[in-house]
Amino acid sequence: MPPIAIEWECLSNLASDATFSARLSMRNVSNQAIAPGWTVYLNTCRKTLDSTVTPGYTMKHINGDLFCVTAETNQAWQPGEAHTIKYDAQHWAISDTDAPLGFYLVPGDAGPVIDLGDPVIMPFELAQQRHRHNDDRVPASDAAQRFRQNEQTRLLPLDQVGRITPRPLSARFSAEVCVLKKGSQISHNPALDSEERLLRAMLDRLPSGDGARIELEVGPIALDGAPGEEAYMLAIEPDKIVVRGNTPHGVFNGIQSLAQLLSADGTVPAGHVIDAPRFRYRGMMLDVARHFAGKETVMRLLDCMARFKLNRFHFHLTDDEGWRLQIAALPELTDIGARRGVAAKGEPSLPPSFGSGADVAASAGSGYYNAGQFTEILRYAHARHIEVVPEFNMPGHARAAVMAMRERYDRLRAAGDIEGASEYLLSDPGDESVYESVQLWHDNVICIALPSVDRFIDTVVSEVASLYRSAGVPLRTVHTGGDEVPAGAWLGSPICHARMKEQGWTEVSQLHADFVQRCRRILARHGLAYAGWEETALIHACVGGRQQLLPAPELGGPESRVYVWNNTWGSGTEDCAYRLANAGYNVVLSNAASLYFDMAYAKDPDEPGYYWAGFVETRQAFTFCPLDTTITPGRNAMGHDITPAVFEPLDSAGAARIAGIQGQLWGENSRSRERIEYLAAPRLIALAERAWAADPGWYLIADPDQRASRIDSDWNEFANRLGQRVLPQLDEAPLAYGYRLPPPGLVLKDGALHANVALPGLALHYTTDGSEPGIGSRRYRAPLVVSPDWPAFRIATLDTRGRRSRTVTFYPEDAP
Repeated sequence: MPPIAIEWECLSNLASDATFSARLSMRNVSNQAIAPGWTVYLNTCRKTLDSTVTPGYTMKHINGDLFCVTAETNQAWQPGEAHTIKYDAQHWAISDTDAPLGFYLVPGDAGPVIDLGDPVIMPFELAQQRHRHNDDRVPASDAAQRFRQNEQTRLLPLDQVGRITPRPLSARFSAEVCVLKKGSQISHNPALDSEERLLRAMLDRLPSGDGARIELEVGPIALDGAPGEEAYMLAIEPDKIVVRGNTPHGVFNGIQSLAQLLSADGTVPAGHVIDAPRFRYRGMMLDVARHFAGKETVMRLLDCMARFKLNRFHFHLTDDEGWRLQIAALPELTDIGARRGVAAKGEPSLPPSFGSGADVAASAGSGYYNAGQFTEILRYAHARHIEVVPEFNMPGHARAAVMAMRERYDRLRAAGDIEGASEYLLSDPGDESVYESVQLWHDNVICIALPSVDRFIDTVVSEVASLYRSAGVPLRTVHTGGDEVPAGAWLGSPICHARMKEQGWTEVSQLHADFVQRCRRILARHGLAYAGWEETALIHACVGGRQQLLPAPELGGPESRVYVWNNTWGSGTEDCAYRLANAGYNVVLSNAASLYFDMAYAKDPDEPGYYWAGFVETRQAFTFCPLDTTITPGRNAMGHDITPAVFEPLDSAGAARIAGIQGQLWGENSRSRERIEYLAAPRLIALAERAWAADPGWYLIADPDQRASRIDSDWNEFANRLGQRVLPQLDEAPLAYGYRLPPPGLVLKDGALHANVALPGLALHYTTDGSEPGIGSRRYRAPLVVSPDWPAFRIATLDTRGRRSRTVTFYPEDAP
């Protein structure tokens, strides 16, 4: 048991629009005094205001999200003694995600560092704790609010619910059935060996016996226009199933649809399906830099992606808080950049971040993929026709690499190897630039004027290309990041100033633009396409007397891509993706307000995730309209209706340059596989629907009320598809994916409790004795009259495995 018990509470967000007040209480619960001079460290995403800290204490920002608390008195911390500190911090705190995490103690007597874990977070119950400020119009998501929201959907008869997700172009089924068995024969040519193996693994889970035969074949698909390489056809007859694809990828897609039609006893409805995707790029990004995700977790995500025909895995391998791929030529990248915590003396590591704790070995912030693990992931994805796009973020968000190469520099320089020390240096030793990144780092930007930076990039790309070759998998694109370089970077660097003077540049933006072009040239020498976040395609320009961000001239060629993320309503960049596409860029829509799956699902203190771009329910991903984002009402993160002053629509050429859409799962709050899967699904499935299924045509409905009614109807069918078909299938082994179960809505009306669920078809179970509901508890089917004899009524959403959502509790004595 840790020697210190910690409690944290948000006191109020309403004292100011820009700050909140909080209380931190730390009690020595051991029977030993803690030596004077102690320091308690913690991670928090909210920067404290020094002048507001309780007198007698300091709460100092170190770097990133690492802070420390000390007492000004030089006295021992006695058993039973509590230190209570009140302070104000920037922004607001309305959920557990906003609380400080990952506390650890450094005693004053040079004793061992002690992990203290996370605090007890006091409930967010009052209005001043659940709203960001007085102008926050987003309602708190409690049981009553959820009930009202869930009333927008209704349970549909199963025959009105689609059988395949994403919805295919054409699907017709009859009353006849085909029966597959474990022994069903599969005919195929050698080009489809990989698809045959995956199909055989699916059949091996069926009952034994001889069933209908399956034919896998590559051949033409009858579609209007060019069908594309991923088109497929399913012809299901009582004695035979033909899966035809325009390419092996198409055959694979057909198998995924067949898997959704296949019941546990091997029954498949007879019918005919023809299908092809809307967008060629259908992606999912996973950030493993902030918290490491093991190989098996990545493979489970790949399986989930493949099931719903997503075909690009954007692998965010590096950031300020971690470098996750072993590079043999530069072992420091993982020796240092993949180790987070407070290391033993003489052993370098990165500092704890996002609550990862002091213990390097036990930290969710430590870990990396060696060459064998990485190539295994590549082969696994390739067998599922998923292209892995690796990302190495630079020049910002690069602290892990900067620190690793600085350690290498110091070691070789101390050994007298001055030339070797500078070979891969990423920072200017004389840099006095003052800046703070969005995540509070002061030293996370690469010095882009150094020739050694180009050598570093070339070495990393060379080795990554070699890993792909050894895996037998093509590497086509490398994503170089490029987002969120903080203002002030490079301004105090003598090396950057010298480079600018040499080239006749007067703005650091010119230095930055040169770096982007150098990255493009390095990748081109390796035969690779360039990809980056939107910042790599924008330039600062003075238009009409004011500074604006405008598209830079596109020089990347037809295979390059720019990923546009910061286009939330009210940002002034709502049309950034369209402006870039119209200017000649191939764009992947990565819109934060609809496709950032690290955002919390709802404004609920218990929902994990950030919310700076708003709260992203599954419906937000489903109703995202890629080619006209204005058709659904625009609201900013505070719930205010927004109509952009200027919005540039897509022209016909720009529309053709929208390569597709991608969901983002950033890793700040993903310390475990369970959390990753909770945040990913079912939003990933809604993403797949919008990326694959045909345009629903909402933009063609001119009347806003009629359009909204159509969107509601389409959402209702999709919500039923999730609740009645898709999620129960995800419960099945071997995948058994850990998707989020929405907590029930609940209201008391006329003495009876009425409950509902966001995804019709999911089961609600309840108890009246105060115990937690489980799969054996009574199932809710109709309103229940409240009895004063109930100690407590508890209800939760359960899946077919018995997993439970958060429980909603009602106490009869609270009834009016």
